[in-house]
Amino acid sequence: MAQHFLLSAAARSLSIGKVQRMSDRGAENVFARLRWPETDGKPVCPDCGCTTCCDCRRGTYPRWRCQACGHDFSVTSGTLFAWHKLPLKTYLLAIVVFCNEVKGKSILALSRDLGVQYKTAFVLSHKLREAMAAALRGLKIGGEGKTAEIDGAYFGGHVRPENLAADRVDRRRAENQSGKRKVVVVMRERGGCALPQVFTSEDEAVSFIRSRIKKGTVVHADESPAWNPLHAKFPMKRVNHQDGYSINGACTNGAESYFSRMRRGELGHHHHIAGVYFVRYAQEAAWRENHRRLSNGEQTDGVIELAMGLGPSVDFCGYWQRAKAA
Repeated sequence: MAQHFLLSAAARSLSIGKVQRMSDRGAENVFARLRWPETDGKPVCPDCGCTTCCDCRRGTYPRWRCQACGHDFSVTSGTLFAWHKLPLKTYLLAIVVFCNEVKGKSILALSRDLGVQYKTAFVLSHKLREAMAAALRGLKIGGEGKTAEIDGAYFGGHVRPENLAADRVDRRRAENQSGKRKVVVVMRERGGCALPQVFTSEDEAVSFIRSRIKKGTVVHADESPAWNPLHAKFPMKRVNHQDGYSINGACTNGAESYFSRMRRGELGHHHHIAGVYFVRYAQEAAWRENHRRLSNGEQTDGVIELAMGLGPSVDFCGYWQRAKAA
């Protein structure tokens, strides 16, 4: 039996101990190298693009001054980590810890690992999910001669049953549900990437699927009638899971494996992923699924590179301050 990738040495290229042994300047160099790969980590002014910058750090806080426009900036200026308060070494450690988990990282556990408040860990973890989601923007899967699988799974909206059996209702009926239940629809190319989105029902996902799966892709789906309109655009193979997992070559096991990862993350780490940020957890699970065969060092570099390419977070920059004001 072949060895699982996570058990191999190739999966371990970066450790927490290695990050802890880094100096503050070493952690700064990691972020600089991934933000400015064209200049091999040499600072570039985010305002005018000039590469002639002098070091004007204040104490241990890294800063540069552009010789062309006089603008002062740091390695995180204008990025997802702009206006950060924690040391860059702590951010690097957080990303390594976050990427080391294969099914998700508990925010409470992250706060204990870093020795920070729960609020700090909450915002930081969601910023990392925002960076992961950037890898899925505009992604289209499939193409001529390729196969994609689609499936949906419902999360959230739990209704606690009454104590007495006589008072209990059928929680499957719409009038007895909370209205918070959402479905994650995932499209997964065989041998390729998984692409999820959140809807209130599977029927709403049809237009999204049409826009994200390329023409000529053979689409495998289950017996749900929500997928019937897709027959007009794609060659389809259907399987009724009441009869079997795979019948006549039709199979959705690839999509099911994505849901397996997400369910395990919900039960073991997050416990509650429904709500306004539900889609963030779905995108995180897709990123982890798509990069599961990369070492933890490569995953860390990928998340930092994505974060350095994004602007300040609209949702989570000043998140708790806005919540307090409201």
